[in-house]
Amino acid sequence: MKKISSKMLTSEVLNKPLSDSSEKSAVLQGLTSAEAKKMLSQFGKNIIEQESKKNAFLIFLAQFNSPIVYLLLFAAGMSFFFKELLDGIAVLVVLLINSFIGFYMEFQADRSMDALKKLSAVLTKVFRDGKRIEINCEELVPGDVIYLEAGDMITADARIIKSSQLLVDESSLTGESVPVEKQAGKTDENIPIAERIDILYKGTCLTKGNAHALVTATGMRTELGKIALLLQSADQSITPLEKKLEEFSKMLIKITVAIVIIIFIVGLLNGQEVIEMLETSIALAVAAIPEGLPIVATLALAQGMLKMARQNVIVKKLSAVETLGGTNVICTDKTGTLTQNKIEVSAIQSSDFEMMIKIAVLCNTATINKDGKETGDPLETALLKFAMRKGADVDELRKKYSTEREEPFSSETKIMSTLCKTENDFTVYSKGAVEELLRRCERTFEGNKEVLLNEKNKKELLNKAEEMASSGLRVIGGAYKNANENDNTISSGLTFVGFFGMIDPPREDVFQAVKECKSAGVNVVMITGDHPSTAKNIAVQLGIVWHKNPIAILGKEMNDYPLLNEIEKEKWIHANIFARVSPKQKLDLVNVFQDKRFIVAMTGDGVNDAPALKKADIGIAMGMNGTQVAQEVADMILKDNSFTSIVRAIKQGRIIFENIRKFVIFLLSCNISELLVIATASALNLHFQLFTFQILFINIITDVLPALALGITDGSDSIMKLPPRNIEEPIIDRKRWWSIVYYSIIIAVSSLGAVFISHLTVHNSQLWNHELCNNVLFFSLIFSQLFHVFNMGNDGTSFFKTEVFRNKYVWYATVACIATLIICYLTPTINNALNIYHMTFTDLTITIGMGLFSLVVIQLARQLKIVRQ
Repeated sequence: MKKISSKMLTSEVLNKPLSDSSEKSAVLQGLTSAEAKKMLSQFGKNIIEQESKKNAFLIFLAQFNSPIVYLLLFAAGMSFFFKELLDGIAVLVVLLINSFIGFYMEFQADRSMDALKKLSAVLTKVFRDGKRIEINCEELVPGDVIYLEAGDMITADARIIKSSQLLVDESSLTGESVPVEKQAGKTDENIPIAERIDILYKGTCLTKGNAHALVTATGMRTELGKIALLLQSADQSITPLEKKLEEFSKMLIKITVAIVIIIFIVGLLNGQEVIEMLETSIALAVAAIPEGLPIVATLALAQGMLKMARQNVIVKKLSAVETLGGTNVICTDKTGTLTQNKIEVSAIQSSDFEMMIKIAVLCNTATINKDGKETGDPLETALLKFAMRKGADVDELRKKYSTEREEPFSSETKIMSTLCKTENDFTVYSKGAVEELLRRCERTFEGNKEVLLNEKNKKELLNKAEEMASSGLRVIGGAYKNANENDNTISSGLTFVGFFGMIDPPREDVFQAVKECKSAGVNVVMITGDHPSTAKNIAVQLGIVWHKNPIAILGKEMNDYPLLNEIEKEKWIHANIFARVSPKQKLDLVNVFQDKRFIVAMTGDGVNDAPALKKADIGIAMGMNGTQVAQEVADMILKDNSFTSIVRAIKQGRIIFENIRKFVIFLLSCNISELLVIATASALNLHFQLFTFQILFINIITDVLPALALGITDGSDSIMKLPPRNIEEPIIDRKRWWSIVYYSIIIAVSSLGAVFISHLTVHNSQLWNHELCNNVLFFSLIFSQLFHVFNMGNDGTSFFKTEVFRNKYVWYATVACIATLIICYLTPTINNALNIYHMTFTDLTITIGMGLFSLVVIQLARQLKIVRQ
């Protein structure tokens, strides 16, 4: 056979159809590994170049683009103007520290998202060294021969070599919503893209059929690369949660500005200097507003996504993480998700065993290499293993009976057929759902004799399938017919041969996961294309339903969505098993649940599942055998196809939202307590007040590390015993606002109380020591806020068993903050800048004691249910 070199591929073959059969056969062998490596170095990776990302320096500069930072710079400038050099330098140092923190968090969030993109690489089936293998689509080169099936994304421009019933969705490239028919041939390159019938384009997808195609262009040389269409999907839109935080921050700014203006006016009325009050007011505004909140939230979301990735869940969109916490319905496939997807043929009923072996091998596109590597659908690989166990030589059979034509399995027909060349003529081999296959049959076997199929023996066959399915077996039928090469309807006029009974046991961990869903108020709905008896058996085993004879709604009983009445909708809502369901009916089911205000997670793996996945609040694609089209539109991809992974993702979604709520409450109560302390001191014209730099220092010491630690808390043990949250619920509701106000008052009272206790009991002096009072207030406020982080645990749990108390990162953050405070206390340069002095042991004990006092008072209030977390 003539060998096609890489040079010939790039110059002669790529841009012309292959008419010579020997030349076509040679090309189908694909490139050698050495040729592919050479072509890769010549043409580069098969990627669409995206707009260059901001470098680290630009991310750092972006931290200064804030109205509040402008105000802070103005305050620093005013300090320098009035020769208050220390205050001016202090403000600039704090500003730089805040900017470095913001830079680090944003940079980490970007890195987290990059790591997730690497985890969701697209694989392509390609022929290399004469063997079909799977590689990362980025490694494709011109001259590669790729194999595509329904549901595959086309990852490079390619010319069709041979195909079967090929339909391609080119809407992403041409805007044409109807799939177009494609076939091998020759078209003029000058005609419009939409009319080139023998060319496949990167970024489009197969909706039906299969094809072998020769890659002609990769990366930026493809039609998609020329118009850089994928650049639109490179941008990460703002999530609803981030919008809530942004609106929340704007509201806080308005409130804070109003309070600051009042403090400024009161200070002037009390005889304070204008510049001093101006600096204090601006610094207070910066301290009171958690300006880094959106960045911290983004980081928490991104880190949560990485954590889920380590648990086999790839979350593609940040917005999906927050929606997960509100999910209250999971519509899940059975095969591979609730079951182990370790399918085995455990029973066979047929009068012609040899024909069943041929059907298992020849009506099958899966492969098992000599090293045991499996490629293809698990059901088909199970059929191959069965045939091999019975002594069949798969390669020899396929060589002897070569496939000339194929009608691939689809969710509409539920059958697959191949036209194979035999010794004298042609034979059609078919397999699929028993009831659908019987509709295409005219004859069957009674003993060893072929007879006409009638209503009586058809009913007997269906009853036999029902009996097998009720024992938990997945049942598919086999059929054949003698045909000729020109037979246009190969999937009709068949002879029914027998049944394959296949076992796919439930995953061992799913029963507990379903139980956890029920305690969390999440309804589990099984949707399958299998026989209803098989579905019922599995549903009972897994605890999805408890009675032994549950109701299953069949696809043929389901009206189209626009025709449904309220009674039918209610019936769907309260059902847990749907069998023989089509992809369109999946979409209808999502619509019905959403009409009733449910938040729906939907699993899917086929190309026709894409509309339902896109419509669902959380679309979940299968990572092991899901089509690339399904993975493209989904919000999440399950790398292990496991239902338990979905439940873990819901739990993690709840934890992430609760963690964000925790640090919002923590930051606000700390910052408002500072406002209350300064407002009280100004309004009552007390003899002590916090200085500008002290306020900013407190903000850094007590805010950043504890808030970050709260953002990575593991979550309480009871989080999956609570009902799903309403996704329209604000981050801070009325009850939690009351808690924040209460926390702030207690912290402020404890801090101010420490000053009066020190002055009236320890020093017992008529004269106020302004420096001492300032220091006691300063340290008391810090300790009260640091200890306050332990108030963020969930209600209903013992203080020492809360998720926050058990969070080692909270302890690390607390110790780090106290260590930083001690260093600053002992370092002359820093304590001079902060206006702090060495205090007596008694005064230090009072500051720590009042910090603990605020912790105890808040805990008592929570125990008495005066406030809630």
